[in-house]
Amino acid sequence: MVAHNFSEIVVTPFYTDSVSIRAVTVLNDEVFFAGSNSMYGIFQIEENFDIRKKKVSTLEFEGEKIQFRAVASTNTHYFLLSIASPALLYKMNKVTGETKLVYKEEHEKVFYDAIAFWNDNEGIAMGDPTENCLSIIITRDGGENWTKISCDQLPKAVKGEAAFAASNGNIKILANKAWIVSGGMASRVFYSSDKGNTWIVYDTPIIQGKETTGAYSMDCYNETTGIIYGGDYTKPEDNSQNKAITNDGGISWKLIADGVGAGYKSCIRYIPNSGGKEMVAVGFTGISISNDAGNTWKEVSKESFYTIRFINDSIAIAAGKNRIAKVSFK
Repeated sequence: MVAHNFSEIVVTPFYTDSVSIRAVTVLNDEVFFAGSNSMYGIFQIEENFDIRKKKVSTLEFEGEKIQFRAVASTNTHYFLLSIASPALLYKMNKVTGETKLVYKEEHEKVFYDAIAFWNDNEGIAMGDPTENCLSIIITRDGGENWTKISCDQLPKAVKGEAAFAASNGNIKILANKAWIVSGGMASRVFYSSDKGNTWIVYDTPIIQGKETTGAYSMDCYNETTGIIYGGDYTKPEDNSQNKAITNDGGISWKLIADGVGAGYKSCIRYIPNSGGKEMVAVGFTGISISNDAGNTWKEVSKESFYTIRFINDSIAIAAGKNRIAKVSFK
C-alpha cells in the first residue's frame, strides 16, 4: 500500500472525434473503446505511456448505426455491446480483426448496460429488465455463445428498477465473485459468489425512487471493500445519499460524505495500490478525488468525462464526449 495523496491531475487528450464514449478498457498495453455512431478504436500504450492510434473504425448492423456503451477485453478478443433493441454483442479477434455477432436480443424493453469477464472463457453482461428481473447473460466458452439467465433463477426486480449505461461501471468482478448495481426506483447490489450460477440481492442507502436516481457505478478494492457512487444526473450538484461503502463484501452499505463533497458522478474507481483509501470519481461535472476512503473529497478538475480506467496507480484513461485522454495524477 502507498499513500499517494494526489491533489492535482494533468489531462492529455490523445483522440478527438464526434463520438460519445462511455466505455473503455485497458489490457496488455492496449486501450479499446466503443461509442456512439458505430465507432470503435484500438490504441497502443507505448513504454513512456504515450498513446498511439492503431485503428479507429465503424461497425454497422444491416446498414444502421449502432450505439455502443459497454466493452470488455480478454487476452484474445474484444467485446462490444450495444444499447436498445436489438441488443447486439460482437466478438472481435485481436490478431485478425475478424468480428462476429455472437448474441442478439430483440425486445421493446431490452437495454444492456455493462459487460465484464472473469477470465478468457467466462463472462457476464447485464441490462434492464425485460420481464421481472434484471437481464443477465453468461458465456462459458470465450464469448462464442451467451445464455440469458431465467428470472426464476434471479432475485425479482422492483418495479422501475433498472440500471444506467453511463460508464460500463455496473459490474465488478473479483476471483469467482460478481457484483451488479442497479438504479432507478430501487438501487440495490446483486451478488454472486460462483460466477453467476446463484444470486442474492442487498439493499443500499443510495438515493432512489426516480428514474434518474441511484448508483451509476461501483468498484471493489478487494473482496470485502467496495464503493457505489451515483446520485441524480438531472441534479448534478446534489451530494446527498450519492455515495456508500461496504466493508463486508456488499452485504451492508453505509453512506459516506452525505451532503458534502462531490455530487453526481457516472464512474467511480479505486486508485490501485492505495489500500482502498484512495479513489477517483468522474462525471460531466468534473473529476474529484478522495484520499481517506471517501469521507472527504477534493475537486481536481472541471474536465468532463463519463468513464475512467487505470493503467497503473498514477495514470488512467478517461473517455467522454468527443474525446479520450490520458490522466496523470500528481
